[in-house]
Amino acid sequence: MQEKSTSLSIKNWHQDDQPREKLLYKGKMALSDAELVAILIGSGNRDESAVALCKRILASVDYKLNELGRLSVKQLMTFKGIGEAKAITIVAALELGRRRRGEEALEKKKITSSVSVFEIMQPIIGDLPHEEFWIIYMNNSNKVLQKQQLSKGGITGTLVDVRLVLKTALEVGATGLILSHNHPSGTLKPSEADKQITQKLKVAAKSLDIVVLDHLIVTEKTYFSFADEGVL
Repeated sequence: MQEKSTSLSIKNWHQDDQPREKLLYKGKMALSDAELVAILIGSGNRDESAVALCKRILASVDYKLNELGRLSVKQLMTFKGIGEAKAITIVAALELGRRRRGEEALEKKKITSSVSVFEIMQPIIGDLPHEEFWIIYMNNSNKVLQKQQLSKGGITGTLVDVRLVLKTALEVGATGLILSHNHPSGTLKPSEADKQITQKLKVAAKSLDIVVLDHLIVTEKTYFSFADEGVL
């Protein structure tokens, strides 16, 4: 007797239940998150369809795509029906989504508030499991000229190369700087090291008529602005 599991492949489903067909005829907005991920993996396992499997995977991360994007290839492979190739496809697709968010934020380019900074930096550092320190260089119209990672793995005064920051500022013609780093712990309270780095760069930049406009501590969903809180 032929295995019934082959009927679980997307290509053998009824047209109304096929995510690919649904996307083609009804548009991408008509699909659920599980259906979109199901298109990536193509088929489920002997016991469940691709959509059912993807619903189970999403349930494991409380149906949050940001959390799904944090799963490694090995973690995804713990689900029956997800081999290395499918896991890599999911990881790659979510990484492309993250990068797209970053590009969309950069298209705005002009910084108008701390929210603007958060929209640019959250896709870059908001979900990281380690700390990274970044500088945003701007012209006198508050338009972004360049972003630069300054350190990775921890925030201490010794890791901040003030000379490199100012050298880059002069090279790109920046008149304003915004500092930004993430707190993987989720806490928004600035540490003493955070405050010291801010003052160190503020004083050094001032000697070249460059202004440190803000310092944002970024987490997955929110931020702390030194300027907004009056501690700059």
